[in-house]
Amino acid sequence: MIRLNNDTPNDILQDVKIGDMVTDTFSKTGLVENIEISDDGLYRVYEFHLVTGRTITVKK
Repeated sequence: MIRLNNDTPNDILQDVKIGDMVTDTFSKTGLVENIEISDDGLYRVYEFHLVTGRTITVKK
């Protein structure tokens, strides 16, 4: 299981793939269904959409 939060190194965030089990260590845990990576000019935003319908968002 991969823990995703703002302290997670960039190389780990880049290595997450569809089907991986992830958690935010609080209330969101599940398999990754979709990954969206965007850049808002200040942060790189990673959105991991889980099969449970929840989304884990990490800004780095």
